Amino acid sequence: MTHRERFIEVLLFGAPDKVPLNPGGPRESTRAAWRRQGLPEGRHHMDVIHELIDAKRAGEGLPPADWHPAQEPTSPGVSFRMIPTFEEKVLEHKDGHYIVQDWMGAITEISDEYDYTYIRNAVDFVTRKWHKFPVENRDDWENMKWRFNPKDSARFPDDFEARCAQLRERDYPFVLHFNGPFWQLREFCGMEGLCMMMLEDPGLVRDMARFWMEFCSQTMAPILERVAPDMLHFSEDMCFKEHPMIGPDMCDEFCGPCYRRWHEEATAAGTPLFSVDSDGRIDSLIPVWIDCGINCVDPIEVAAGNDINAMRAAFGRNVSFRGGVDKRAIAAGGPVLKAELDRIRPVVEDGGYIPSCDHGVPPDISWQNFQEYSIQLAGITGWL
Repeated sequence: MTHRERFIEVLLFGAPDKVPLNPGGPRESTRAAWRRQGLPEGRHHMDVIHELIDAKRAGEGLPPADWHPAQEPTSPGVSFRMIPTFEEKVLEHKDGHYIVQDWMGAITEISDEYDYTYIRNAVDFVTRKWHKFPVENRDDWENMKWRFNPKDSARFPDDFEARCAQLRERDYPFVLHFNGPFWQLREFCGMEGLCMMMLEDPGLVRDMARFWMEFCSQTMAPILERVAPDMLHFSEDMCFKEHPMIGPDMCDEFCGPCYRRWHEEATAAGTPLFSVDSDGRIDSLIPVWIDCGINCVDPIEVAAGNDINAMRAAFGRNVSFRGGVDKRAIAAGGPVLKAELDRIRPVVEDGGYIPSCDHGVPPDISWQNFQEYSIQLAGITGWL
């Protein structure tokens, strides 16, 4: 099977030859710790993992695995971010902290242990404090909208047509990712600000959600006209430990129209998979997501109270999973790790599940334990 075929077959409960091996991705501080612990400088961690597994395969009389697709993966290169962004600038620097205006217009405080540009993307585990968000009322919202013109030529790379042509010939999965409505409105208003606005000014929230739905739909349309993604993936992060930030009814009211619209359009183009990514306890929202066309969820954070076996029992084959391996068990290694992989094994064997670390791989997972975990994971996913 190709990498693309295997990915789709697993998540649609088909008959794959094996399950994709995806132990999880380290952040910058984790990679730095691993280099101190023995990961060779300049080497990608997964290349080393693949070599370790191939050595074990050779000992069992098996050929080296086909780790990489034949084609160099690409993406459409289309931006769903605001254009132009806000000016990044340091407003204050004292007592070991930067207070900055970030590219999204929020006023944010971080330790000066980090370059303030760390907040551009999730390159590491960086604690921050938010002082102010750019949308607090309808006037603020009207002043934000012009930054999201789906027809802005700057959204599309010069080689957009060539990228799409390459994607039509791919042997690797093409996942088109953009923010879901809760995530994006949270970036506009802040989590507390958004949740309060849903109660105090729901009409404004509906207006913002409809705008985001239309913007993403129009930005996505030129891609769908040329190539169908294998998966649409929506970042949401709408749950805390044990409970979601908003309940199922509010999720359906404010977010459901977006999911349903995007699902309808991408399904018509030939996309089979629709995934929501949210940390925290997600099980109470899964019925809403399923009703909206979502058929995959991640990262199934164990510390938040998610039980992948209970979720499979509750939702059957209506939803597949990615993630779900307790990062704390990977850090512990030894018998704790073995027990964790034994715990998830029934769902791996039932199908519809690509196991992986249940969030970014933190630096308390040692390089030695990550190698041990990856080799054991290769065993339960069919590579050994």
